[in-house]
Amino acid sequence: MLNPEVFILAIESSCDDTAAAVLCNDKVLSNVVANQLIHTQYGGVVPELASRAHQQNIVPVIDAAFKKANIQKEQLSAIAFTQGPGLMGSLLVGSSFAKSMALALGIPLIAVNHMHAHILAHFIDEEGYDKPEFPFLALTISGGHTQIVKVNHFFDMQIIGETTDDAVGEAFDKSAKILGLPYPGGPLVDKYAQLGNPKAYPFTKPKVPGLDFSFSGLKTAILYFIQKEKQKNPNFIEENTNDICASIQYTIIQILMDKLKLAVQETGIKQIAIGGGVSANSGIRQTLKDAEQKYGWKTFVPKFEYTTDNAAMIGIVGYQKFLSQNFENASVVSKARIQF
Repeated sequence: MLNPEVFILAIESSCDDTAAAVLCNDKVLSNVVANQLIHTQYGGVVPELASRAHQQNIVPVIDAAFKKANIQKEQLSAIAFTQGPGLMGSLLVGSSFAKSMALALGIPLIAVNHMHAHILAHFIDEEGYDKPEFPFLALTISGGHTQIVKVNHFFDMQIIGETTDDAVGEAFDKSAKILGLPYPGGPLVDKYAQLGNPKAYPFTKPKVPGLDFSFSGLKTAILYFIQKEKQKNPNFIEENTNDICASIQYTIIQILMDKLKLAVQETGIKQIAIGGGVSANSGIRQTLKDAEQKYGWKTFVPKFEYTTDNAAMIGIVGYQKFLSQNFENASVVSKARIQF
């Protein structure tokens, strides 16, 4: 019989956040994240600097996770880590640590797909948050991904729509860059959008067949629009930041919602869950909540701290894999790109 208390140490190091969490079954005991501020001066993540910062952060972050969870490493049942997708140097720091520690403690090692984790974060036992029932549709939106996934069970998932070029997070960040906002610009677009008129400047939505997305054309349209308006008025951005951001955000949300409505129509599934860094966007969260009344959907918006990259979501996948004894040995390799 399985030990009723399964303690999982989870490590996440796919990009520029070093994160560690300790879970007891599906409950989070600690969830610690160290952000890397060094990238702001470069306007984007520098892979070499990210992996160096992970090396500096990983021991203190894991130590903090143990202290906050109030458990000893000897109590661990298994160690879960992000196998991919992500930046190779960053992934290797997390996987090397996880392998060494699992080997030293003689406990199982669990490899986790980062994108599965964004979806399954909804199964963390959190007071006041419902868990979706299978099957449901997951909209995973981040700096690197935009996908609609049909989730039949924990590890039975099928991508039914995805971006053909740029991801939605990139569209937010590049738009912010065009407006001269500092990196990361997505949260700033959201902040100013809340103060502006979403219909001030209509942008054309791309025509992409089926459930797939495209954001490169929208980015170009925003660039040309700003260039044209600045020729007429050099202070155009400064005088209209709120309205510009609100209009950009409104257009992006409409693109996402149009595809979700089509996915519901095609699958008949009315349970919608969002995940990924961009699901922290207040406009997207509100629009999805409004859809419950408007379309009769049941929507699931995760707790804010489980939307951006974090280790708790890696831990919940680790727990599910532990229950089915889905373990790896030390020969498992990190992958920048990984089969979904």
